Amino acid sequence: MIEIRGFTYRYGDDRPAVDGVSLTIEGRSFVVLAGPNGSGKTTLVRGFNGLLEPDSGTVSVNGQPVDEDLVAARTAVAMTFQDPRDGFVAATVGADVAFGPENLGLGRGEIDDRVESALAAVRMSGRNDERIDRLSGGEQARIAIAGALAMNPDHLVLDEPFAGLDQPARESVLDRLEALHAEGTGIIVVTHDLRDLLALADRVLVMNEGRVALDAAPETAREQLSGLAVRAPC
Repeated sequence: MIEIRGFTYRYGDDRPAVDGVSLTIEGRSFVVLAGPNGSGKTTLVRGFNGLLEPDSGTVSVNGQPVDEDLVAARTAVAMTFQDPRDGFVAATVGADVAFGPENLGLGRGEIDDRVESALAAVRMSGRNDERIDRLSGGEQARIAIAGALAMNPDHLVLDEPFAGLDQPARESVLDRLEALHAEGTGIIVVTHDLRDLLALADRVLVMNEGRVALDAAPETAREQLSGLAVRAPC
């Protein structure tokens, strides 16, 4: 469970990027977080595991304040970024995907199994030894997702995960997210592209000007998205 109370964050002296948001995201839920550019989506989710510390307010993961144990928070809440290069820590595909599980102290066999499963999920099997800086942008996005999947987190947060993916890779990731959710992993997808996601989600959040403008079930949210600068999928 992720609990956010009064979360406010500013960049410099500007108006808050996130303005007093309070939310509870239950474990095992599938949440779509939408909203126009600059609405505060990315800023909010980066507070879920301590990548950003709020100017005021609190964030707790599984009952533990994030600022008291960043390692626990980042183990429980794995995240991918809009620009996948922001999250890479190793030169090669296999080493990067293995980095998170290695830091959990897992055995070599478990690490290898997680790496192979995660790479298969994004259609990158057998490419462990390739250099990340020689991959295309879409391939780099897939490796970033694989690295998060390999953590087997309680919550998986994906910030614009489909940017740069072709349709087969998109479908593969969607299938993997659906399977993870069925197995009990909480999924939070930050996206402008709602295709196929409303059918998987059980909750839709829409942010506008740093605040939550809509919090509803998908069937209810669909009718209200156009008024919030978010295009409902056909």
